[in-house]
Amino acid sequence: MNRSTPLWSVISGSLVKTLVGYWPIALLFLLWQVWVMVMSYSAIVMPPPTAVLWDIVTNSNIYLHHTLMTLSTALLGLVGGMLLGGMLASLSWSSKVASGLLTPVTVMFSSVPVVALIPIIARLLGYDASTVIAVAVIITFFPSFVFMTAGLRALPNGSDGLFRVLGASRWSYFLHLALPSAMPSLAVALRLASSQAILAAMVAEFLMGTSGLGYLFAITMADFSTERAFGASLVTTFISLALFLIASRIEVRVKKRFA
Repeated sequence: MNRSTPLWSVISGSLVKTLVGYWPIALLFLLWQVWVMVMSYSAIVMPPPTAVLWDIVTNSNIYLHHTLMTLSTALLGLVGGMLLGGMLASLSWSSKVASGLLTPVTVMFSSVPVVALIPIIARLLGYDASTVIAVAVIITFFPSFVFMTAGLRALPNGSDGLFRVLGASRWSYFLHLALPSAMPSLAVALRLASSQAILAAMVAEFLMGTSGLGYLFAITMADFSTERAFGASLVTTFISLALFLIASRIEVRVKKRFA
């Protein structure tokens, strides 16, 4: 008993910390349940959270299939968007001409509603996962471009002069000074873009009718399966939150390493 007590204390302490940290979520579910009961809503209009959670548990294979599709396409789009934004920012940093060309084009391109771009991209790439990935790339590359550009230009005081005195090449200047200085900014972009990638993937799936949580939401709303539609939205929310928290942890580590 004495040997098991410390382990139990650790487990119970961790559980209490977890519950305390996420009590607003539990409160939100409680208010949702009470609101549905008080207003006596039909399950078609507003299902209670218990019904939604029960549908997720009893049909976990359906949710898992669509979740993996959305998560895989969103992550591929996120990686592609971060790489594209980073490369364009590096090109913009290397040349004033490139900066003058790329900056207004990227701003203009990012201001176009993604809903208007999805039909065009689908005709070019097809009504499959490649279009979903492309939409996620379009959504996530702009934060990467903006923050990477700002990070490349925000160098430590006096560091650029030291590199010039040492006669460092342009490539060495970029690789050993500008790029490490921009890593914290790039980590911020990753945190902001992580949840946007999930949203972009879900919107594309919803409009195109492919597999994924967006598609699951669309067909269940059409069939008045409101519990499953809410379940798809709930799973999407938790995935977005999980990616945001993971990206936040990465940001902390990157800032400790490069700040």
